[in-house]
Amino acid sequence: MTKSIDPARLQQSYSRRDALSLLGVSAIVLGTEIAPSAVIAQRDDVLTEALVLRDPEIPVVGNAAGDITIVEYFDYQCPYCRKVEPELRQAVQDDGKVRLVLKDWPILGPMSVTASRMVLASKYQDKFTQAHDALIAVNSKLTETRIREVLGEAGVDLGRLDRDLASKAAAIDAILARNNDQATAFDFKGTPSFIVGKFRVPGVLTMAQFGQAIADARKAAAAKK
Repeated sequence: MTKSIDPARLQQSYSRRDALSLLGVSAIVLGTEIAPSAVIAQRDDVLTEALVLRDPEIPVVGNAAGDITIVEYFDYQCPYCRKVEPELRQAVQDDGKVRLVLKDWPILGPMSVTASRMVLASKYQDKFTQAHDALIAVNSKLTETRIREVLGEAGVDLGRLDRDLASKAAAIDAILARNNDQATAFDFKGTPSFIVGKFRVPGVLTMAQFGQAIADARKAAAAKK
């Protein structure tokens, strides 16, 4: 399930024109319009709108009743995910009507998987957001000891965490498998990668570019009503 990716491949910085191009000519839309068709046949169980945008096992950040959803596929060891986090959060906050769904895609090695599993386990004690925010901000190399230290400082009950890691292992691993299947089917090449509304947007965006992507997604949704 896990694969290592050269960090150099993750460094994607788009101009506003490039971002709009991704949202237009080369964007991929969820549902029956996803290309190529062979991917749909193999992946229709994970590429439904419900599972991509509204997986019930993944907590929602931002406005849970928002009219546009942003899904981020990320890795806790990805420096570009760390870099884009404040831009993304500010764009979501400024808009006020965006649902943000954070999907672990631990592709940078075993410690990424460990980090993802521990943060996902924290959701069972309603500490997912606190755990995610604390861990994504860590600049130093991740080890299990360091992860536990960070989560403990964020208010996570580590004893409860260990129990949930054991008892909820199958559910946590199923989430990671779904996320991986979706990112693979979308042909994402690295983290971070995004779905904005029903558009595929791979790469790092600025706050202004997120704002434009949200506006375009909202416009496209309105046009289909």
